[in-house]
Amino acid sequence: MPAIKPLPDLLISQIAAGEVVERPASVVKELLENSLDAGARAISVQLLEGGVRQIRIVDDGGGIPKDELPLALARHATSKIASLEDLESVASLGFRGEALASIAAVARLTLVSRLREALHAWRIGPEKDIAPAALGGGTVIEVDDLYFNTPARRKFLRSEHTEFAHCEEAVRRIALAHPQVAFSLQHNGRVALHLAAGDAARRVADILGEEFAAQSRAVEASAGSLRLAGYAALPAYSRARADAQYFFVNGRFVRDKLLVHAVREAYADILHGQRHPAYALFLEIDPRGVDVNVHPAKTEVRFRDGRAVHQFVFHALQRALAAPLAHAAAPADMPSAAVPQSLTFPAAAPQQQGLAVAQPVAAYFDFVRQTAAPMPEAEAGAPPPLGFAIAQLHGVYVLAQNASGLVLVDMHAAHERILYEKLKTALDERPAVQPLLVPVVLSASGEEAAAVEEHAETLERLGFEVAAAGPRELVVRAVPALLASGLIPDLVRALLADLEKFGASRVAAEQRNELLATMACHGAVRAHRALALPEMNALLRQMEETERAGQCNHGRPTWTQLTMDDLDRLFLRGR
Repeated sequence: MPAIKPLPDLLISQIAAGEVVERPASVVKELLENSLDAGARAISVQLLEGGVRQIRIVDDGGGIPKDELPLALARHATSKIASLEDLESVASLGFRGEALASIAAVARLTLVSRLREALHAWRIGPEKDIAPAALGGGTVIEVDDLYFNTPARRKFLRSEHTEFAHCEEAVRRIALAHPQVAFSLQHNGRVALHLAAGDAARRVADILGEEFAAQSRAVEASAGSLRLAGYAALPAYSRARADAQYFFVNGRFVRDKLLVHAVREAYADILHGQRHPAYALFLEIDPRGVDVNVHPAKTEVRFRDGRAVHQFVFHALQRALAAPLAHAAAPADMPSAAVPQSLTFPAAAPQQQGLAVAQPVAAYFDFVRQTAAPMPEAEAGAPPPLGFAIAQLHGVYVLAQNASGLVLVDMHAAHERILYEKLKTALDERPAVQPLLVPVVLSASGEEAAAVEEHAETLERLGFEVAAAGPRELVVRAVPALLASGLIPDLVRALLADLEKFGASRVAAEQRNELLATMACHGAVRAHRALALPEMNALLRQMEETERAGQCNHGRPTWTQLTMDDLDRLFLRGR
């Protein structure tokens, strides 16, 4: 492991922000990052009184040599970077060399460390005195009486329960990004968290819960130096608060506006109202393509090519969430052994063929008028994901039986999504452009004018013809045909704002989709319309082949599953 050395003045001046010890959770985060950088495979966190009285971190990392212990507590001294080139391509979690010094300035810090090959450990205390100590290996750091010498800062701390909650969240975030490391957390002598080393799927289930794991889809995509992995919850698992959102860049937890916007856009067409998605996503990128030195808490980053990252995350997540049921892996709670031996299912009916783009729009609204093929004779075999229809309830819901139990389908909402997706597919090929009889002239800021020039190709691809008409004016000569009747100045300004901020925009697509959603809603089969069994089964097969079929155009669920266990609980069977 490289030795700890003081950073040169030139490099110190390039560090954007110094370390700030805001609360006990800040201490926990920084010390855990140091342990991980030291190669620890098992880390124990022990807290007293929410971390205010004591924070004790024990790890089995590489340790610190005796002669480097004073430097470990000095400002701007680190083993992780040594030059401007290292700063521009940081691969470690820590790099500023300020954490231990900042903590020691507001608390009584004791550090005990032992190299793996050393005869014994060495201890350095608050008085900076070094003495031999007993330790099997790794490092132990004790932080006592936080803010003992700065009472003005201490009085702004919250209750013990609140401060512990922040510490626990810090441990959960770091543990989520490092499933190969075992973590334990104790508070006032009681074990609050114990995570064994394992794989990413197990760690996600341990942190976010088994329900999240069951209601999420795996995300796996790569393009060039970019790779995105993790899990994204289905819209049915949406939350009232943004409290289950974890995004990591090269193993570092971040709150980045660009990434949050990309994720939100991927959920935009399937999330209901003001609900928030849940996810645990891990982005890997060349360290030279991201700047992590932009925030004191290192929770914000800046990408060299923000637009490329935004589009990559958006499309990768959108594809994962849009996968039709027929192409998705079978849920873990639907093993074939769970199917009663007495039940058999008919083979799948012939799938409806997709409608060609050249067909008139009216053709998208005749789904229920199509005559479906009769059901084949029953034969043994696995049922499709949504099973086969058995009845219709009050002309509103379709009841179907699959391997897991009973499926309830809102037939209007389901058909609405099917029509909506077909309309979008037809128009996504090449948007129809409407030249304006009278061009629209609007005032523009310098930033908006620059965005028009920089993103001219993107604007043209979206169906907009926008050009400068003067130093502070823009002229709009053409817009997408579906949006020609809208408020063009507001639309163009919103579009340019997104392009300037994120390098991409879905403003036009969202407004277009609102019109298509209205068309699909009016064209979908109405409630209280009686359907024959072949029509109901045709609807189920279409749902299985349609992207985002789990939600209607407004984000409401289109179907739900009642398993045999759910039904048994309703009727107290087996009790």
